[in-house]
Amino acid sequence: MPVKTEVGDLRILLVEDMPDDAERVIAQILAAGMRATFQRVDEESQLLAALQSFQPDVVLAELNMAAFSGFQALDIVRLAQPELPFLFLSSTLGEDAAVAALQRGASDYILKHQPARLPSAVARAVRDARATGERQQVEGELMRAQRLESLSLLAAGLSHDLRNILQPLLIVPELLKARTQDPQLLHMAEVIAECGRRGHEMAESMLSFVRGSRKPSERVPVHHLFEAVQLLLRGTLPSDVELQVEAAEGAPAVDGNYTELQQVLLNLALNALQAMPDGGRLTLRVGPDGTREGRQWLVISVIDEGLGMDAVTLERLFSPFFTTKPDGTGLGLVSCKRIVESCGGRIVVTSAVGKGTRFDLHLPVSEQAELPVPPSAPTAAGTGQSILVVDAEATRLSLLGNALSSQGYVLQLASDGAAALRAVGPDAMPALVILDGGAQLLTASALLSELSARGYRGAALLLRDEACVSPVVAPPGITLHALRKPLEMQQVFRSVAEALRSHRW
Repeated sequence: MPVKTEVGDLRILLVEDMPDDAERVIAQILAAGMRATFQRVDEESQLLAALQSFQPDVVLAELNMAAFSGFQALDIVRLAQPELPFLFLSSTLGEDAAVAALQRGASDYILKHQPARLPSAVARAVRDARATGERQQVEGELMRAQRLESLSLLAAGLSHDLRNILQPLLIVPELLKARTQDPQLLHMAEVIAECGRRGHEMAESMLSFVRGSRKPSERVPVHHLFEAVQLLLRGTLPSDVELQVEAAEGAPAVDGNYTELQQVLLNLALNALQAMPDGGRLTLRVGPDGTREGRQWLVISVIDEGLGMDAVTLERLFSPFFTTKPDGTGLGLVSCKRIVESCGGRIVVTSAVGKGTRFDLHLPVSEQAELPVPPSAPTAAGTGQSILVVDAEATRLSLLGNALSSQGYVLQLASDGAAALRAVGPDAMPALVILDGGAQLLTASALLSELSARGYRGAALLLRDEACVSPVVAPPGITLHALRKPLEMQQVFRSVAEALRSHRW
């Protein structure tokens, strides 16, 4: 009688040393209306090979064989595939043997002289195994979601702390440039500033990922990316490696996040350097890539003359956590692939052992119009004006104090609103107040109200970041200006000068 199995096409592996018995089992299963293909084995080596090549959905094994025990077969299957359904078939299976079989991991047992139960037992064992697999998959997804939630909280905290730690890398270079004309020190200042900007943008990207949003795309000229990568590679480029850059200043632009695209090229370039222990040439190149769907495309290539990769490595290259480096994380190329695909592009890799590797980044050309760069007005130096700076971040407070003092301003520094109010009096009113928009204990609005009540009538420069969403209201008589973090000193100097001009004393 046909059995309602609802398990689809099955691959059934028979562990049986009697061909006639195997044929009877096959006939019983097919007579019940089940759709299946079969393979018979009767030795350990055949069983191991069949588990790999045949990939069965269920195993039916004779308990008593002349040269191969059914219990041995069960142990082999459980070691190789713990969740694979395994049923015993026997003519003489006693109660003790049946209990032992189930205790050792068998899914069920069937007596050969009671074959009517065989098809339904096979179907039930397959359904149970699939249900267990689906439940484990759901549980795994739940655990993964919980881990991701924990990582998101950790990333949010790290992003906040990293931005504070990186603040000096954005401020100190400008101070160095103002104090020296030494070309080596000026170059070091450029490297520090670029690293600071890149680190801060990476922290911002991390925070955007946590919030489920991405930074809007911007127009990124390819030659600017190449210039930044050249600058960052100068300190790590071995003497036996030649860096060749093939990008004219008029090269096209792409739409994306500048820091993320810079991260992609830098990661690929650093990987290329590690792949050339005996030196060679590292090439960064950009060229046209034709027209698709009405848009022009370009290809950015990172080419090395290093060790190369075999086919097995290439196949797993973008798998998470796969790495060939002893101290690698296996996430760098995964991140590169994600960034390129988020820009609407793709990565193509060609490599051969001993002949080097080539990464081609195929990206659509930007259709945004190039914006004119406004001329930067010279920054006016201070003439002794008093500035009150209120910031709970000690590093930023100190750096702002030193930077503005070097420009001719007189500084009063306060780590919180209460300290700021103690420093202000009728005879000690500042010309400008700089305060952190994210203050918690005494908010920026409350502090400005207190200063107004004490007679302050001047300008206020508010330091804000994207996380600072609460509106700040300035009381009458106080002119409010905003300055977005991270702080770049030239922008700070310009904003201070503009704020002072907007509210003359």
